[in-house]
Amino acid sequence: MPQLISDQYQHQYQHLITLFNQEFSQSYNTRLVKGGDEPLYSPADEHCEYHQIIFAHGYYASALHEIAHWCIAGKARRLLEDFGYWYEPDGRNEQQQKAFEQVEIKPQALEWAFCIAAQKKFNVSADNLNGYCADLVSFKKAVYQQVLQYLAVGFPQRSQQFIHALASFYQTSLPLTQEQFVL
Repeated sequence: MPQLISDQYQHQYQHLITLFNQEFSQSYNTRLVKGGDEPLYSPADEHCEYHQIIFAHGYYASALHEIAHWCIAGKARRLLEDFGYWYEPDGRNEQQQKAFEQVEIKPQALEWAFCIAAQKKFNVSADNLNGYCADLVSFKKAVYQQVLQYLAVGFPQRSQQFIHALASFYQTSLPLTQEQFVL
């Protein structure tokens, strides 16, 4: 397994902006943009001629996570703010948290693959510090099972393209393998 690159040295959000925009700004009219407190997907409109994936505070992990959501969203969803999904903020009850986790399995599996390609540590996120205490072990196992599914049948096309861009930049060998994903 390759040694993880020092965050201080290599994992800068500006690299993700450059890589993403080189790969997708022309073909999908979409740009990755550093934002403020909350991430947001904003489709092109009369105020901005391109779609924006806005990630929180310049956080590298936030950028990878928001890119993962974009990679899953179909053409119609990419025309809707935040892809038309509901979002219940931190403080979710048990039922809300379980629904949240179900829709987060695939994006977090892609985020994990992006982290492996970028030689960065991945942390599963239940994103609910002030609500129901989720079973992170079970959730991470579900995300892991989705990773195995993607490894078996292939990653969605845009996510595979971004994995290649990350792997090229961070000099990570491809294809990704099950051994690189450790529970």
